[in-house]
Amino acid sequence: MNNTDKIFKKIAKEFADVLSPNDIDELAKLSPSRRASFILEKSPLTESEIAKRFADIAGVKTTQTITIAENPQEVLPIRIINEYECLPCADGSVAIAYPSSEDMTNWITAITGKKPNWVIAPSNSLEKRIADTFGVGAESLEGKDADEFSDIDDGDAEENENAAIIKFVNELIVRAKTDRATDIHIEPQKNALNIRFRIDGNLVPLKLPENVARLKDAIISRIKIMSRLNISEKRRPQDGRIAFSTKGEELDIRVSSLPTLYGESISLRLLTQKSQPVTIQDLGFTPEDIARISQPLARPHGIILVTGPTGSGKSTTLTAFIRRLRSPEIRIITVEDPVEYEVEGVNQTQVHPEIGLTFSSVLRSVLRQDPDVVMVGEIRDRETADIAIRASLTGHLVLSTLHTNDAAGALTRLTDMEIEPFLLASSVEMILAQRLVRRLCHCAEHANIDSKILLQNLDALAIPREEAQFANLIKQPKGCDRCKSIGYFGRIGIFEILLMNDDIHKLIVERATAQEIRRVAEKHGMRTLQRSGWELVKNGETSMEEIMYYANITEDSNG
Repeated sequence: MNNTDKIFKKIAKEFADVLSPNDIDELAKLSPSRRASFILEKSPLTESEIAKRFADIAGVKTTQTITIAENPQEVLPIRIINEYECLPCADGSVAIAYPSSEDMTNWITAITGKKPNWVIAPSNSLEKRIADTFGVGAESLEGKDADEFSDIDDGDAEENENAAIIKFVNELIVRAKTDRATDIHIEPQKNALNIRFRIDGNLVPLKLPENVARLKDAIISRIKIMSRLNISEKRRPQDGRIAFSTKGEELDIRVSSLPTLYGESISLRLLTQKSQPVTIQDLGFTPEDIARISQPLARPHGIILVTGPTGSGKSTTLTAFIRRLRSPEIRIITVEDPVEYEVEGVNQTQVHPEIGLTFSSVLRSVLRQDPDVVMVGEIRDRETADIAIRASLTGHLVLSTLHTNDAAGALTRLTDMEIEPFLLASSVEMILAQRLVRRLCHCAEHANIDSKILLQNLDALAIPREEAQFANLIKQPKGCDRCKSIGYFGRIGIFEILLMNDDIHKLIVERATAQEIRRVAEKHGMRTLQRSGWELVKNGETSMEEIMYYANITEDSNG
């Protein structure tokens, strides 16, 4: 039995109390550099606890603070640092996340001329320090120049698999998935290339190798090749998609290119079934919310609208509704742009405006398919709105989205589209407005918020001042290894559910303003976005700062 096998056998025994037999089998298939992260994902242990167990097995010390050696790339090549996930420290030791193998020790000894003094560091912390020091893809692009990639084309993939640009782009996507990014934005500047990830709704700049700016055209061309775009067309926007597999999970990546002053800006939207909520409960609805939503969803006809800005989770909510409604007795057809999440047992159609397949034209054909439930990705114009409303009046349940600030604003928006108010009053059953706010990480701490500032915040959110009695429940972000020192991890929804009743029907017919409809809806028990957000603050789910930013919508919406 070699050294590597002996180490793994000890680790399997040491972590048997927190990993299942299946997890141990999966662990054996991973490379050593991935094992620490896997144990962190699958077990209740913290990074520090895992590092301590590894250190005991290897008979070395642990370190929580990594002080990097000056010019670490002169101690060890970047290729070795990335391949073995190790980092030279200022005290002469070498930090690793997983006990070293004999092969690894021999390599470091041969390069440095002396046997390494190993220390075990928390895996995420070490990975972050390596990426922050050298940048993503530093190993791939080390010492490369643009001339080396002038001939990259869409030839045989196997011949090009070792090309540095291909490897860099693949590493970029894998890093985005690991960091839970929903989008990658590649933005060429005059003498630079910026790459940013959108994580939990916020843009995070990415540390990149120094020579990446010289290779920006090759990087952009590689992405266009992967998404089957025309690499010679640089004057017009283009859209494509990439099917990408990483760590046994399939990613569906939507790609958009846009000509800018210094080259093409590329945006990649990362979609994966596994990372998306699949039920209404997963979205953050309270039991009271679910009870209110269930009423209109159970009706055989009418319109249900979900509103909010781009990126507020409207499509995910509609998908959850569809999953709740699907059954062998119900025929469901969706019209989307694009189809983001596949739902088994549902007929899903994608629009193609460039060939005349618009929402309105497809919707007409859908209604001839004898559906019980129709989901329209978005109501963008009067024609689509008119068809959807008439479909709801002829015995169909129609689900769709609108871009409005709040629930009541959807009614006035449809009126502005010249939809007759009496038709709205007869067809609309529910309007759901939503936002996504960042969820506090478990490292959150008690917030010592000034009582005067708290009262001002409550006034701005239209929350009664007596709610200040719950100040001791408010938490604030702190930051740890799990959340990469941000203080937030994941997102949760805040919701405003407007159900129709006779009083609101009357206001719609009278062409009342959104503020008047909102006030009446609140009297009938509608909980506003602001109130929904405040409940999350009281429950310790999010911070007051998040709610003030996302839920304090506009001056008008506060009435």
